[in-house]
Amino acid sequence: SEILGKMSDSAHDTSGQVGQPAPKKAKCSNGDVAGNVTGSGKGSAAGGTNLNGAFARFRTAGDMYRHIRQITEVGGDYTVRNFVGVIEDISVKSSVVETELFPVGSLEFYTKKNMGWSYSQDEYDRWFMPERGGEQGDYRDGMQEKIANVIDCLRTEPWSKRAVIPIPFSTEGSRTVDWQNQGQTKCCRELHLYVEEGQLKCTGVLRMQNASIFPKNIHFFSTLLDHVASELQLPLGEYTHWITNLCHDRSATSC
Repeated sequence: SEILGKMSDSAHDTSGQVGQPAPKKAKCSNGDVAGNVTGSGKGSAAGGTNLNGAFARFRTAGDMYRHIRQITEVGGDYTVRNFVGVIEDISVKSSVVETELFPVGSLEFYTKKNMGWSYSQDEYDRWFMPERGGEQGDYRDGMQEKIANVIDCLRTEPWSKRAVIPIPFSTEGSRTVDWQNQGQTKCCRELHLYVEEGQLKCTGVLRMQNASIFPKNIHFFSTLLDHVASELQLPLGEYTHWITNLCHDRSATSC
């Protein structure tokens, strides 16, 4: 179809198209991780394969943004399911995607808010808008503690598979889940951080991504990853963005 054709054409690496050719093996480091990351006696990197070589790859967040806006341009309830893409440069500088809905000032405000950092009432009054996402996109509750936990995890055990930032609910547990409560239906569900090839990498798992809201999400994720990488004294590697439901904007039903 025309839409599927666009999905194939707009990703810059033809090895990562929608048809998903046989995955290529990821390279793994053979020595100790750089910086102040120290393991619990394992010493050197474990071997393995990263299958995200089969997914569409994008040089920057801006490239992915243009792609997901294009493949969802039908709008409304048109949904692309199980979209997966890899952003090769997830640095903060390369993850500023400025749009009419999200000028740079608003991106910086929402990132401060979601990181659990302080912001002024003037910033709130100027930048907060329901159209930019409400409770579903509010991730600040306990965020500083969650970030401290993944730093401790990867500093203590660099090959750990437990460096996870969960974002399922604001304050209560999942037993009381209510699909009508936006505070319990967060768009991003988890960020999985791991050390590979001597770099800090991450896979984000999202229940829902409105393409129009992507600039806010990715600016927050990149800032968080930059902070963790700095604490671990590791370079940033690639970021994998996994979306179950991808729509054009917030006009989609029960998004």
